[in-house]
Amino acid sequence: MLFAWAGLIALASCSSSTLGTKVREPFRGSAYESNNRFFRATGKGASSQDNIARGKADIEAKAQLAGQVNTTMKQVADQYLAQTENADAADVADKFQSLVRQVMNTDISDLRKIGEQKYYNENTREYTVFIAYEIKKNAMLRFMKKQAKTDKTVNERQRALIEKIIDEELEKLEE
Repeated sequence: MLFAWAGLIALASCSSSTLGTKVREPFRGSAYESNNRFFRATGKGASSQDNIARGKADIEAKAQLAGQVNTTMKQVADQYLAQTENADAADVADKFQSLVRQVMNTDISDLRKIGEQKYYNENTREYTVFIAYEIKKNAMLRFMKKQAKTDKTVNERQRALIEKIIDEELEKLEE
């Protein structure tokens, strides 16, 4: 019996992963994940030219950030509209989603780069760039509220509902 256990342990320690060697990339861990105060995202880009590698990483991180914001805002709108019995709920939800897309297509002033690292591989002659960004959730919501006030396609009733949704989310963040 003792030899059987020793044999199993020896076999287990000799086996290698079929997936390959685990690699630790920069900007991983809780400090680079979204939480109740920040939307955070990371991107990775590789190219033989460093500016192209940086551009790829930048686009990947911003796309990830936009996806998080869009998903979160859709959930917020859906939760709010499910709680209220509003005849124009679908129209307000559409306007809210349109506002989210409009905000994400705008240069966001509070977008902060929290890290960038560049590596060069001599063997492949390739640059790899890692970038991490964050946006404060309350700043994003305030920006959305400001955009709602200036959006000509949103009527007063819809604007009031959108502002109420945003104000409730801002209150949750301050708790």
